[in-house]
Amino acid sequence: MNTLPDPAPIGPLLFLDTIADQKLDLAALFVFPLGKAPAPIEAGDEVAPAVEIARFNNVAVWRSRFRVPAQEPSTYRWMGQSFDIAGLPEADLNLAYVSCNGEEHGDLDRDGAERNAMWARLQAQHDTKPLSLLLHGGDQIYADEATRGHPLSDDWPDKLPRDPSRAVLEDLRMHLREKFLERYIAIYSAPEVAHVMARVPSLMQWDDHDICDGWGSLQRSRTYSPVGQTLFDVAREAALLFQHACKDGDLPPRFFDASGLHLGWKVALPGLRLLGPDLRSERTRREVMGTRGWQMLEQAANHGAPGRTFVLSSVPLLGPRLSILEMIMVLVPSMQKYEDDLRDQWQSRAHGESWQHMLELMQRMARPKGQDVTVLSGEIHLATRGEMPLGNGKTLHQLVASGIAHRAPPRVWARILHVLAHLGDSPLSGHPISINRIPGQPRRYVPERNYLTVSRRDGTWQAEWEFETSGTSPALPL
Repeated sequence: MNTLPDPAPIGPLLFLDTIADQKLDLAALFVFPLGKAPAPIEAGDEVAPAVEIARFNNVAVWRSRFRVPAQEPSTYRWMGQSFDIAGLPEADLNLAYVSCNGEEHGDLDRDGAERNAMWARLQAQHDTKPLSLLLHGGDQIYADEATRGHPLSDDWPDKLPRDPSRAVLEDLRMHLREKFLERYIAIYSAPEVAHVMARVPSLMQWDDHDICDGWGSLQRSRTYSPVGQTLFDVAREAALLFQHACKDGDLPPRFFDASGLHLGWKVALPGLRLLGPDLRSERTRREVMGTRGWQMLEQAANHGAPGRTFVLSSVPLLGPRLSILEMIMVLVPSMQKYEDDLRDQWQSRAHGESWQHMLELMQRMARPKGQDVTVLSGEIHLATRGEMPLGNGKTLHQLVASGIAHRAPPRVWARILHVLAHLGDSPLSGHPISINRIPGQPRRYVPERNYLTVSRRDGTWQAEWEFETSGTSPALPL
């Protein structure tokens, strides 16, 4: 899967810019070798030429923006080929949720058929039961090895240069841009991924591996160093390009902060609201989100949204009492290297107040009559689900699907979490969290590759997991 110096053209890949005037505003992304340009998109009577939005050593990134009807199926054309779009009807619809699309080490060298086996299954499912949207819940790429091959970042984050010059930092920036590009090209050139993303508009939320392992939970001396800030800037540029088909200065209107300092977004239509807060841009070792992130969610909690709200939380919001593991790790030196992994979680002792505040916001969103909230999460490379009673007969459901390409961790880790889940937790008094079995599964955590579909049928929602070995789970009513 190594990227060629002059790769074949990539695209179109669809991203949802926003929904307005009963139209889907879409962006089609292309990556073409320098000196070549993609043909325009044709949708109805509209012809949408591609514009270049970024340039790298051997390729340029292009984007076409166009509109199609929001509530009915439609078709667009490119290079003589037609692509069907399911639309977002007010009645029945299907959404898919994927996360953890890669691995920390050697991901570019994996066999494509093995790596993308679950994408092939998602492709087959879409061809028989069309998807309206594809939600990506974090770790779209694993950029952990991008820092290798440059003297400033070879030993990241363990060793850092004291005072690198501007010229050497700029050289690092160019190195990292090409390495991030390599990873996005490797993923988007996979035929299984490309087929789905050419037909199903995507909405993406980034997580730590889209930057580097543990970003925001590492020591401040690392993340705020010149090397750390260069790494973040490059990762952010790549995320805007390849996860949102935009760049600074032209973010689509679904973003809460037009400046892009916080990459949270909202999409709303009758009976359905999707919220994708940014849990990385403002993250510190003591805060999951900063001012802009909390402002976005406070605003969402204060504005009515009849129907169902899906909140994407790349890190699971409902989980077992991980503070026990944190205490053990402090006492056992050989385990302290995993401290950043636990600090990444809402359940970390460092994030107690933030966790409570987030759960209170979920309560407020679900409080009005006719409103319900469900959390979609990934990150842990296992599948599970959780519940928390909200009062007035309502329940906060959390559905965890992880990962679509990342292979499952050892079964012992699933068993450890299963045991911790027995202990329960209640960060909000009177609202105990429970981690429950997915229908058809013998344990609370399922160590198989997987993805999730959530569907609306006759006004009610249900969830189904697709497992690599176990197959499709029985439907879970929400």
